[in-house]
Amino acid sequence: VHGSGLTHMTWVLQTRYFAYHGYSILAVDFPGHGRSEGKCITSIEEMAEWLEKVIIKIGIQDLTLVGHSQGCLVALEYTNKFPKKIKNLIFVAGSYEIPVNKSLIDLAHSGDMESLHLMMKWGYGRSKQFIGGNPLQKILNSSREVTEVLSVDLKACNNYKNGLKAVKKIKCPTFFILGESDKMIKLEKGKEFSNLIHGSKMHVI
Repeated sequence: VHGSGLTHMTWVLQTRYFAYHGYSILAVDFPGHGRSEGKCITSIEEMAEWLEKVIIKIGIQDLTLVGHSQGCLVALEYTNKFPKKIKNLIFVAGSYEIPVNKSLIDLAHSGDMESLHLMMKWGYGRSKQFIGGNPLQKILNSSREVTEVLSVDLKACNNYKNGLKAVKKIKCPTFFILGESDKMIKLEKGKEFSNLIHGSKMHVI
């Protein structure tokens, strides 16, 4: 499950690896993202319900759910609503709440491409250059997309308040992957999330 403003393309290498190792893999595009039509969903709760419709349509009975950033909130809320379907959970650079910097929301709402640079700068810590350029700009390549996609996602993250309640529903094996220099989801916040789940495991990059 992808993060704010992103698509299934963020999982290309991972899905290829696991598919080659015998797993059935699905990387979704939420409505308004990537290859999915329609308008973006405006709340994490509705995103979780949309994901359930996809899972029912495909016929998946149990699953390992992997979320990145905003996708972690969706995975968390999905587990809150449909706990019996979850076999394992993997949270990548996420927390049970993601308050978003108001300046970032305002920039994205206005379609300012600087919002993409800030996200990469904060997400990757000291890294200043990216091979092939800023990967976010390859996905959100216009001011209109920043306004209509990224801005909506960031507001959904900022408005989600059910995380602590949802954490209590997690009973399955859970794994956390966190970034030491990540300023979007600071390491201490990720560790706090992990500590709320009994028996969870964690790896810090």
